[in-house]
Amino acid sequence: MLIDTYGRIATDLRVSLTDRCNLRCTYCMPEEGLQWLGKPELLSDDEIVRLVRIAVTTLGVKDVRFTGGEPLLRPGLVGIVERCAELEPRPKLSLTTNGIGLARTAAALRGAGLDRVNVSLDTLRPDVFQTLTRRKRHDDVVRGLEAAHAAGLTPVKVNTVLMRGINDDEAPELLAWALEHDYELRFIEQMPLDAQHGWQRSDMVTAQEILESLRTRFTLTAETDEARGHAPAERWLVDGGPARVGVIASVTRPFCRACDRTRLTADGQVRNCLFAREESDLRAALRSGGSDEEIAELWRTAMWGKKAGSGLDDPTFLQPERPMSAIGG
Repeated sequence: MLIDTYGRIATDLRVSLTDRCNLRCTYCMPEEGLQWLGKPELLSDDEIVRLVRIAVTTLGVKDVRFTGGEPLLRPGLVGIVERCAELEPRPKLSLTTNGIGLARTAAALRGAGLDRVNVSLDTLRPDVFQTLTRRKRHDDVVRGLEAAHAAGLTPVKVNTVLMRGINDDEAPELLAWALEHDYELRFIEQMPLDAQHGWQRSDMVTAQEILESLRTRFTLTAETDEARGHAPAERWLVDGGPARVGVIASVTRPFCRACDRTRLTADGQVRNCLFAREESDLRAALRSGGSDEEIAELWRTAMWGKKAGSGLDDPTFLQPERPMSAIGG
């Protein structure tokens, strides 16, 4: 069990498979990209599967999400999914992706045992997509979403970040489109995890602003806390349901008290919070011959020290040194 001093139990593992990405989103990294991890620094496929096995069979993890960077850039992704799907007890397996390449891999991932996907898409307008990502790949993402739905990787969830003055007018249009295509839309407040450290609270489109925009076109009915459980998104029924829309208000309405997540970076570091400034090295234990129980105990110790909250509301908050692409979404 992965429990902390506040009684929270981590059952949701986020596994970053690479820090590389084929987009250059303005709220994530500079146009020229970043200095990527070298291959010797990355966990191997066998090391990833071993750590997931320890998490699932020894530490009580029930949900495993593969992230990046862009996880579809990992050559061994399908094999990793397949091996993790064979674990007992079998974890729920999902993937967070920008959708580029998903059109050609969705069926193979479903066949390997992946249960569902979250796809990042911030706009329905190809020109705005190019402005935000510095790439002309909007059509690839749309095709990836369609392929994921056709392959049965459902519910297909769409993650959207609104940027003031760029796409903040699109919220109702995005929700109407998601409802039409049977996708579940999640708006995410922009977080201070950009490599440039240029995030400003005043520039962020807040959850309240998003909801006000949606209500110009839709009737939203809040779900109960019981229905939400440990999910990071607050959810609303749209026009009476059953369709829903979610908002992850990590900055203005953080969900730290109910957080059930533990994170593993692509180079084998445990992070007990997305905004943590400390990490615990499991890669060194793996490569020095550590036993499963020794690794599990390192993991328990890392999670035991988790803070009460992210500290985003503290004037002295310091952004993590690693950007989102290196931590894992």
